[in-house]
Amino acid sequence: MSTLTPNAHTLMINPGDVVLVTISDPPAGLTTKVADLTTHKTGWMTASAANGFMNTNIADCKGTPHTFHAEYSTARQQNQVPWAALEAGVLMQQEIGHGEVCSAVTNQDPFTAGFPSGQTYSDQNVYDTCTGGPEGPVAKGEGPCSGVICQNATTQGPNGPVACPTNDAASGELCEYADGYCFKQGTRTVLVNGVPATASARANECYQNRFQNGDLDFDGQSYVADWPNGSPDFPTTFQYIGPFTRGGHTYPKIQFETDTAGSEALCNTMTGAGCTAPPIGAKFYPFWSLSPLFGGMGGHSAVCVWNFGNDQPNTLLDFGRDAQYGTPNVARYGGTLTSAVMSNPQFNGRCKG
Repeated sequence: MSTLTPNAHTLMINPGDVVLVTISDPPAGLTTKVADLTTHKTGWMTASAANGFMNTNIADCKGTPHTFHAEYSTARQQNQVPWAALEAGVLMQQEIGHGEVCSAVTNQDPFTAGFPSGQTYSDQNVYDTCTGGPEGPVAKGEGPCSGVICQNATTQGPNGPVACPTNDAASGELCEYADGYCFKQGTRTVLVNGVPATASARANECYQNRFQNGDLDFDGQSYVADWPNGSPDFPTTFQYIGPFTRGGHTYPKIQFETDTAGSEALCNTMTGAGCTAPPIGAKFYPFWSLSPLFGGMGGHSAVCVWNFGNDQPNTLLDFGRDAQYGTPNVARYGGTLTSAVMSNPQFNGRCKG
């Protein structure tokens, strides 16, 4: 908690590294450790008051120092966060919907922030709008914004993006008001606590999280087939085994779920109507699959490995691709799609459940 940007004490993980993640709950606070079995380096974080963690008052957003601990001691299906969109328990989770790669970024909109810890961050080379890329060969994306009033706001439409009914980013409408934060390809100078530092972007890119939470017109990289599929044109997929209990045992049951529908303007979260994966108007939505694991992973002899993205050349099971996510759980929240609970197929023969 003492640094805003990575430094020499930050664990950096390389593509292709094998990592072991463990979560424990000692008296000091909920602790996560990441051991890089390739580089033999380890990083850790303890969610404690001593490390600056706080509870947030929902009335005034003030923080109170707090040491976090696990809510439950077992992983039963009903032991979930009752107010969250995801039916969270012990899970492997990906958050997508924050990315567009652009031909150019426009509408400069500098960013400066201060934090309760006294740290500051300033980046003058921030932009609001993606031009080209998934927006179209010469099309201009969302933004610019003045305060919370934005130009060219869009939202989910039945066949792709359509105009948002409002240009006010504070309205609460499920619209994409701007593409920012956007950055030009290359290096730039930022100020961390008033001291110059170097930041970089490998492409002209936008993260769609400055004026709304994500790509709410569903036209960015997350919603086209730019996902690992075994082709050299894409990176290889993350591969997962586990999770395992403290005693090294596998969890016997699994369930697929996604809360993408909660971000869809065309989804009725009361009835489940229009709540789909992929989102209406999107061209693709990633899914989980199982493929053989060759050579072991960190000493484990798992039969198969979980992949996330697209089908792989050696995929054995993809559970119906997007159909794996099931149907809206209107009894809890129609913006969340859930499958039936099923036996864990990862360690059962050739992944056959």
